[in-house]
Amino acid sequence: MLGDRHQVRRETDEAGLRARGIYLLPNLFTSAALFAGFYAIVQAMNANFEQSAIAIFIAMVMDGLDGRVARMTNTTSAFGAEYDSLSDMVSFGVAPALIMYTWALQPMLKLGWIAAFVYCACAALRLARFNTKLEDPFQDKRYFQGLPSPAAAALLAGFVWVSYEYNVDGHEIFFGIIKMKWLAWGLTLFAALSMVSDLKFYSGKDINLKESVPFVAILAVMLAFVLISYSPPEVLFTVVLVYALSGYYLWAKLALKK
Repeated sequence: MLGDRHQVRRETDEAGLRARGIYLLPNLFTSAALFAGFYAIVQAMNANFEQSAIAIFIAMVMDGLDGRVARMTNTTSAFGAEYDSLSDMVSFGVAPALIMYTWALQPMLKLGWIAAFVYCACAALRLARFNTKLEDPFQDKRYFQGLPSPAAAALLAGFVWVSYEYNVDGHEIFFGIIKMKWLAWGLTLFAALSMVSDLKFYSGKDINLKESVPFVAILAVMLAFVLISYSPPEVLFTVVLVYALSGYYLWAKLALKK
């Protein structure tokens, strides 16, 4: 009897361990996104702004993969959702704010760090609002409410990357008209406020990768790869900027119809 009780207890403990375990595959992508965000911060502190900007885009790709992999392999979990949010806060909240502050906003003193903090706070609020609406049955899954934090981070990182590509420093004057630090300041606040707005941004969740697509779609994907490989900073920044403005376009379109 004693041996049977030990056997039952051992089996119960093993079952509890499995229940408390985490799925490895999707969390590997989340960890990669977190590492890229941390790496971006380190490189920004060392004034390697090109590498820090690229790291943000890598984090964006990894963040997009972890959720899709979890859904495709049926390995979604509450742990994964919480871990993903914490990773997003580092990679798309803290890292872009520090990159922009180090690159251009630091000479602005209070105005600079306040703008960086507002962005960081808005990213936290955006993520918190997103998490609370995950189980909302009335939410339109086709659209995000507010600019997604990865897109906001890519907007700031893309701006820094394009400027670096053209040897424009964060302390220079843009075309002899306006100082780059003011452009960076305005873009930081634009991204921050867009995240906490009620504007709708297309989510792409209605795209089914298992369905067949027209031949022209494959050509479009190939063209996109060619353009990105030809000039990554300009193309990626342009795409993210257009996406960031799309919410305002949808809002204006609906407002004009009323």
